[in-house]
Amino acid sequence: MKDDMPARPTTHALLADGTTVCVRPVAPADHDLIRALYNAMSPENLRLRFFTAARSSAGTAADRACRAPGPGHLALLAETGGQVVGLAEYDTPGAPDADTAEVSLAVADHLHHRGIGTLLVEHLASAARAAGITTFTAEALSENHEVLRLFAGLGLRTARHFDGPEVRCTIALDQSDTYLTAVEERGRTADLLSLDPLLRPRTVAVVGAGRRPGSVGRAILHQLRSGGYTGRLFAVNPAARSILGVPCHPSVDALPATPDLAVLAVPAAAVPSAAEECGKAGVRALVVVTGGLDTGQGRDLLDTCRSHGMRLAGPDCLGLANTGRHLYATFAARPPSAGTAGVAVQSGGVGIALLDGLSRLGIGVSTFVSLGDKYDISGNDMLQWWESDGRTDLAVLHLESFGSPRAFSRTARRVTRRMPVLTVDAGRTEAGRRAAASHTAAAATRTMTRAALFTQAGVTATRSCGELLEAAALLHSQPLPAGPRVAIVTNAGGAGVLTADACAEAGLHLPEPTPDLAAGLLAALPDDAVAGNPVDTGAAVTEDQLTACVNRLVRHRAVDAVVVALVPTALAAATGDDLVRALTGSGRLPKPVVTVRLDQALPVALLPAADGTAVPSYAEPQAAARALAHAARRAAWLARPVGTVPDLDGVETGRARTVADSFLARHPDGGRPHPRECAELLGCYGIPQAPWAWAETEDDAVLAAERLRGFDGRVVMKGYWPGLVRKSAAHAVHLDLRGDSQVRAAFRDLETRFAGLLEGVLVQPLADRGTELFAGVVQDEVFGPLVLFGLGGTATDVLADHAARLAPLTDHDVHDLITSPRCAPLLLGTDGARPVDLAGLEQLLLRLSRLAADLPQLAEADFNPVLATPGGVTVLDARVRLVPRAPHDPYLRRLR
Repeated sequence: MKDDMPARPTTHALLADGTTVCVRPVAPADHDLIRALYNAMSPENLRLRFFTAARSSAGTAADRACRAPGPGHLALLAETGGQVVGLAEYDTPGAPDADTAEVSLAVADHLHHRGIGTLLVEHLASAARAAGITTFTAEALSENHEVLRLFAGLGLRTARHFDGPEVRCTIALDQSDTYLTAVEERGRTADLLSLDPLLRPRTVAVVGAGRRPGSVGRAILHQLRSGGYTGRLFAVNPAARSILGVPCHPSVDALPATPDLAVLAVPAAAVPSAAEECGKAGVRALVVVTGGLDTGQGRDLLDTCRSHGMRLAGPDCLGLANTGRHLYATFAARPPSAGTAGVAVQSGGVGIALLDGLSRLGIGVSTFVSLGDKYDISGNDMLQWWESDGRTDLAVLHLESFGSPRAFSRTARRVTRRMPVLTVDAGRTEAGRRAAASHTAAAATRTMTRAALFTQAGVTATRSCGELLEAAALLHSQPLPAGPRVAIVTNAGGAGVLTADACAEAGLHLPEPTPDLAAGLLAALPDDAVAGNPVDTGAAVTEDQLTACVNRLVRHRAVDAVVVALVPTALAAATGDDLVRALTGSGRLPKPVVTVRLDQALPVALLPAADGTAVPSYAEPQAAARALAHAARRAAWLARPVGTVPDLDGVETGRARTVADSFLARHPDGGRPHPRECAELLGCYGIPQAPWAWAETEDDAVLAAERLRGFDGRVVMKGYWPGLVRKSAAHAVHLDLRGDSQVRAAFRDLETRFAGLLEGVLVQPLADRGTELFAGVVQDEVFGPLVLFGLGGTATDVLADHAARLAPLTDHDVHDLITSPRCAPLLLGTDGARPVDLAGLEQLLLRLSRLAADLPQLAEADFNPVLATPGGVTVLDARVRLVPRAPHDPYLRRLR
């Protein structure tokens, strides 16, 4: 049993009504505040809490909550406005290392039904899990319907046992998907209510609006006024009575009405005091456009927002807009046009480019938030807003960093099933590859980690603003393709060749037309047409012929999408045929149709179609191909059922934690455990390992070799000392050893070359032939554990044939890991060879994922090589690195 109490920080979280509360551990100095909580309770609520209405129970309960922290006990309180409004605690009486604890709960009478109790129990359960507690029990009166409903509604497995007037509740604390979904839904409801003052304010004040035309505050005030904002609008400036015709007041507390939203455009040094003034006045949300805050100013700003319950966009941001409310609180040169794309960006420059591009395309914007330094409002908040606002059908993100990637992933997986979520993948490159000790750490670049996050969440990740707009145009205007099969139609052979190359390079398929399709196309087209892929219509094709050709392709079972590459010709001009009208005149077709016009000035445009829809038109074939490839990947992701994390048998999580804790007790700074401890950790998760023996002397090595000789009598000897990571690179491995003399010679060689370092050797039988693979995991402090898989052996770093997914792995994730590397055909069986044990490989990766998810102390695990054969999968060499690290619950409801 761990003592988690001292490490638990003070945090803030949202209640069911969108207001903010502080959650923190109880300290001895809180005794009077807790006593006051109980003293303010009605006799009836005291009776329900203590089974008696006697006031003396309050003092006893306060004494218990405030006692010195230790294993088996934790008390958390909820605080707002300097008052304790809720208390939750658990105890393991008489057995500090027990896995079951009794839980109790109290909430201030006047704050029932605001979610305080549920929030406290969530935080208490998270701490209990980290301390090794698996079950809560609670005693309640059967008439205490509120607390019984609270336990039943947590999303945890709860059982009740009635004994007369009392009920004993047993609550299993396992973090199942059902529980996470319930937590997610409670958080979403609270989040939406907290964002309402920010995005739907009835009153707005611009603090720092200046009289100078070039000032940021004045520019924002101008946008708000000229944009037609229908709510009440004020300016705050002690040196003016009105600015741009907007009433001006000397301070926020002098305003005739309390603003829901205040925009701060004041110098950095004045931001904390301006925020404090807003908080005291009752402002509910801030947009801070000011940049350049130092660490102290930033901390003071966030502390003020938390203590007064204000949501914050920024600092150092462009502002925000809600086109449905004519709210344009930005200093962008042009307000975005109204539409259906939600946009959230960290970079103001990227935001301006996206707003202009979406407006030009005619997609328009529903809401826009510039996140800036992202102290509070995040992409996760905005995804939840767009999911529920009834206006947004396309989500656009530019995120340079993530506060809680695993929470983002859960939200994005849900939202992207309702609308496309697109992002500009910022920060992909690294100036140089990180100097890393292990194969796993070397392979786990930030690029790979972000790619895994976006792939698993179903997010469409693009490499530039231009590529994002290309994809947005198609996803907004066309149905998704059922697959990657593309038919190309062109009136110029060269344009068709360029388009075919672009589609192939984007991973799309170009099937040849079936005989029936080819015959139908030739019957509809001019005599010189060629019915291949591309379909070359010839320069003389008419508008009607092109329409018939495209319609026939769209309705054929072997085609998923059509790309029409057009160049202007004198023939079409002479006959008055408008070949573009052949695409737009039919209205929306059942499959996506896009056009490439090499003479088009704009990179991408949406051409209005007959029924009010549009056809995306691209200036370059590569742009059209990229957009179609993104659409095909989205369709494939949506077509897959939701993955599940399989249950694993033979897992001993408790024993694994004991092994890790024991090692870290001896090595407080962390390190790489001895091979014996490493093998024990793997054994706790049923990870198959090759037999081996430890030897510290020459004679011991000979005895081990006699016992472990392989199928042909040969063995392998590997040197070991603390800090050795890559044995092959250090030339600390001897292969193909036969007989005692070779074993002795190998031992003496290692002992001589690594004198003063060598602690012993590992002796293993020489492995059978098979495919050498690599599997590993690295614990990213932000993203969590990342599982890597690919080609192994000495070439693993050189060839870099790896795939990666974030843990915990679902059944779909494991399938993708195995089939994504270039070496996948070797595993599936080629040229008559049998496939390797794919089920065993899946089990290995699932068990590695579980190991990483269970042990936050596992900084790295490196299995190289892993030998895969048709008969089984075996880890031949394993290394792990453990570091002192407290568990972190990425799904716990809390503000940044």
